[in-house]
Amino acid sequence: MTARRGHPMRGRENSPTIFLILRRMRVPLIVLILIFAVSVLGLSLIPGRDAAGQPTRMGFFDAFYFMSYTATTIGYGEIPHPFTSAQRLWVMATIYFTVIGWAYAIGSLLTLLQDRAFRQALALQRFTRRVARLREPFLLVVGYGQTGRLLGRSLDALGRRFVVLDTSSERVDSLDVDQYHADVPGLAADARDPHTLGMAGLEHPRCEGVLALTDDDEVNLLVTMTAALVRPDVRVIARTTSPTIAHRMKAFGTPTVVNPFDRFGDHLRLALHAPSSYQLMSWLVSGPGADLPERGKAPATGRWVVCGHGRFGRELTADLRAEGLEVTIIDLDPDAGPDIIVGDASDPEVIARAELDQAVGLVAGTHNDTTNLSLIAAARKINPDLFIAARQNRPADAPLFTAVDADWLMVPTEVMAREVYAQLSTPLLWRFLQNMLSESDEWATGLVDRLRHQCGGRLGEVWKVALTSREAPALGSWLRGGEARLADLLRSPHQRDRPLAVVPLLLMRETGATILAPGDDTPVTPGDQLLLIGRPSARRHLADTMTNDAVSEYVLRARSVPSSWLWQRLTGRVPHAR
Repeated sequence: MTARRGHPMRGRENSPTIFLILRRMRVPLIVLILIFAVSVLGLSLIPGRDAAGQPTRMGFFDAFYFMSYTATTIGYGEIPHPFTSAQRLWVMATIYFTVIGWAYAIGSLLTLLQDRAFRQALALQRFTRRVARLREPFLLVVGYGQTGRLLGRSLDALGRRFVVLDTSSERVDSLDVDQYHADVPGLAADARDPHTLGMAGLEHPRCEGVLALTDDDEVNLLVTMTAALVRPDVRVIARTTSPTIAHRMKAFGTPTVVNPFDRFGDHLRLALHAPSSYQLMSWLVSGPGADLPERGKAPATGRWVVCGHGRFGRELTADLRAEGLEVTIIDLDPDAGPDIIVGDASDPEVIARAELDQAVGLVAGTHNDTTNLSLIAAARKINPDLFIAARQNRPADAPLFTAVDADWLMVPTEVMAREVYAQLSTPLLWRFLQNMLSESDEWATGLVDRLRHQCGGRLGEVWKVALTSREAPALGSWLRGGEARLADLLRSPHQRDRPLAVVPLLLMRETGATILAPGDDTPVTPGDQLLLIGRPSARRHLADTMTNDAVSEYVLRARSVPSSWLWQRLTGRVPHAR
């Protein structure tokens, strides 16, 4: 890539299609041209007779005109005089040759239309034009597997535009049937090629982020490297399950690296000692409209059995031991670590050696769903009270894992999608999720009850407001007065003694200081940012208070002020100066 801005590759995007057409249709076109040229030349050289019976020759223009409508099967008649036998014999021969030439050309054209390279070239040309026409910020999603699809639906619900790049043409074709509100350009190509990333919009001035979500850690690393070198100003979020790859990614710029195995271990640790905090976090990252998940019950302290010591098993084992728990590992690798039972976890004799009747928890964490399901069924027969944490590898097996009713289910694609959604939906939401981990479980219980009381059992909208002169012009004088309180702002514009159905999750000062779940008496100052969650109607009412002087006067000062400037002057009731 040599260009840095605009669309410098547009000419290069069109050239493969044009070159392919010229190369594949070169011989058929030459054959047609030769047949036409020889036919015109012969018809102009063969002598004919005029109306008086005198010898004459057809002019080149007349011959060209006659062959034009004859070769196209229109056939107006013989011009300018009836043909002689020799001319008709020549015309008859040229007709057959023309038919053969057209059949050859049409057959070559149909073959070209079915050619895979030609169809890919056309798809590339259409794709680059659609990306070039984007006039609003968009995200480049590399990898449209289950994670990309889940994240795409969440981004579309937020009104965020995105472009898809994936190696599978079937996944890209599915974009046409997925019910998105906006058009989603997609390209089936190899993301390891920097030129492909450039055509997919990496160099587009409206590209605001790159999401590397493929199942191949090396591909995600290359995407991260390319984005850091070509567009260092663009945010990058990358998926990996390898600590080594994560370290290499962080050497290029400041990407956000998400390891779903590591994140699930963190979630499990949180669920073990703070179930309410885990319940709150799970609810907030599920997106608007999500039902409140049930609060899990942590198992008693005791020994855990981890089946499978791959990347997922190692991460989870380390997290469990960090909680001071005893862990027994079942794996084929004798060097997996201490307290290991060497063998196949699906072997009944190996399971018997794990003494599940004396354990409190089981992790079915192999890379095979059939093995994990059989482990859960066998463990439940041995110890019905076992706390079961399972790993689901294939999305198609979701009904089976639902049927076995595992206490904790780890679906890497969902963990990754929710993690990325939390970071992209509202920046303050990610900050809240990070800071809430330092709060007590009782604090989380109170916040969940408060959210349920205000919003019901379904998660409301999550949005951010900034108390600035641009976003809140009607609050200027009130904020500068020094006595502004959060409860006064969050009142109904129709009945000010009633609070809005909204809960503040976080307040961030201009200095960067944050207050989690601020109370009603929390003072607000100019420049503060609020992370709120509530019903859509509450969002509209708060926007009216922040932008409409008449509404803000009623909500903040209990003064009824006419909405129009004329009535304000006639009645003498005008809003406070901004």
